[in-house]
Amino acid sequence: MAKILPSPNDIRALRNHLGLTQEQFAERLGVAFTTVNRWEGGDSKPQRAALEMLERMKQEAGMESDADTNAPESTKVGRRRMKDSNAAPTTKPMEQMLWDAACSIRGEKDAAKFKDYLLPLLFVKRLSDVFDDEIGRLAEDYGDRATALEIAESDHSLLRFYLPAEARWKVISGRYDKDEKPFEWPLDEKGRPTSPKDIGEHLTKAVRAVVKHNPSLTGVIDIVDFAAERNGERDINPAKLRLVVETFSDPRYRLGLADVQPDFLGRAYEYLLRKFAEGSGQSAGEFFTPTEVGFLMAHIMRPRPGETCLDYACGSAGLLIKLQLVARELDPTSRVPLKLSGQELQAESYAVAQMNAIIHDMEVELARGDTMINPKFREANGKIRTHDIVVANPMWNQPFAPDLFANDPFDRFRTTGGITSGKGDWAWLQHTLSCLSDHGRAAVVLDTGAVTRGSGSKNEDKERNIRKWFVDRDLIDGVILLPENLFYNTTAAGVIVVLSKRKPAARKDKIILLNASKRYLKGKPKNYLPEDQIRAIAALYQRGAAVDGELVIIGSEEAEKTDYNLSPSRWVGQSESASGDSLVDLIDKSRSLAEMGRQVDEKLFAMLAKVVGG
Repeated sequence: MAKILPSPNDIRALRNHLGLTQEQFAERLGVAFTTVNRWEGGDSKPQRAALEMLERMKQEAGMESDADTNAPESTKVGRRRMKDSNAAPTTKPMEQMLWDAACSIRGEKDAAKFKDYLLPLLFVKRLSDVFDDEIGRLAEDYGDRATALEIAESDHSLLRFYLPAEARWKVISGRYDKDEKPFEWPLDEKGRPTSPKDIGEHLTKAVRAVVKHNPSLTGVIDIVDFAAERNGERDINPAKLRLVVETFSDPRYRLGLADVQPDFLGRAYEYLLRKFAEGSGQSAGEFFTPTEVGFLMAHIMRPRPGETCLDYACGSAGLLIKLQLVARELDPTSRVPLKLSGQELQAESYAVAQMNAIIHDMEVELARGDTMINPKFREANGKIRTHDIVVANPMWNQPFAPDLFANDPFDRFRTTGGITSGKGDWAWLQHTLSCLSDHGRAAVVLDTGAVTRGSGSKNEDKERNIRKWFVDRDLIDGVILLPENLFYNTTAAGVIVVLSKRKPAARKDKIILLNASKRYLKGKPKNYLPEDQIRAIAALYQRGAAVDGELVIIGSEEAEKTDYNLSPSRWVGQSESASGDSLVDLIDKSRSLAEMGRQVDEKLFAMLAKVVGG
């Protein structure tokens, strides 16, 4: 008889019954932590080997088996509905929660500042829900929650983060359990009451109390004052803040260990910025890396335990975290973490990166500053520190001031193909190269124009010259063309440029050009790469064998013939539907046709000159 696939709640119930965290559960099953998280989030299903292991664990635990396919259909449907009604929130409800919360304070602050208030509050809600989960776990060991709380109060080391009573969400929201006594604010040293006069003061007191008990959170959640005033008026009306708290208190939006996907905070940040950019009618000027593109980059890099990894434009640190998650998947028995480093210019993004690392229980060395002007990770002699892996999604087509870098103290440009002008895409790749160790490798997301600009031009082009320099020195391992409309704030396709300073023998003097532009599913408002396609693209790239219509391998001589045009769509086209070619393909074909026309004109004029001269 066919087995019924376990629902997300079945898997979560088994894990909870065994008293295991997601990481411990994953270790027992021999899979990655991310895999368990996706099962419990309903984003993927266990495969055959995992199903058999799950069934065996259920039987050992004495739980009801899903193999009973003889149960009445009405019973099965009813049971399924009951389970699904408690399923973990997907990205969509989380986005709705965030937008509802943002709408609660619209008009109070400029749109771009909403996130400064929402994200710390969201993080406090996450910490509180995780705190409740951990108290629940202790209660299983010590008999009841009251005893567990008492023990936790005396030994904070039993918890990842200790939350004082005034910072717990039930106290912030005022939603107490039945027969539970409300929190009583203590008196100060002079016998005066310390109770806040409104929710703004309460939230400010709460985040400061959390930081006092958890110094590592300094500068992470206490970056705004919820009770700040200007000209005698609150920056944010307390009544509006109360609406935000009410939105976050909805039971559908619990943010505990098993309730949300591990990278939910980075997704929340990206979603808010995209919505605020749309609302203001302009682009934020930053292209955030979709989760699935981050996982694709990590699978291509295949990080190994203990390797040093850098993202010099780390945003919310999503790419670094995905490297660690994939490293665990590739070697689940290793206890040696990656050594992660990230630099970020924006203060808000820097704080979110710290939150993201904390949520994932990962050590990430973070620094603030402008990477191009002031790279922070240096050796004792002042030179740029090198890493085994670099991943990045820097700002696309960023203006580059050649005069500013004419005398670069780190000599990143003059000796690596020259100083570019106009667009900064190849300057980022030159910086990437300076961050790589002698055996290092990198994956950098750029605009598609970065691999084509200047090719076929009569005039000398600095970007094309830098591409030539990289090709001549066999530093480009490959280029992957991504589908259109994946990224926030742009519908452009984007490419992943893969660099390697020590290619394996089989790939020396070769460049892999992979056209993955059709491997996506339609979404609203953005397309996305399903998990099976992420793994398929990574496997295709790693294998490095030519595939008709998708992957081609070229050498330096072939690259020279096309004047170093490294666009995969220029070299390998995919079959198109009746709707016609994609915009990227049409642009490349147009450029090729224009170049052919120019060459025909030159030959024709030369022939006419001979005739006239004769």
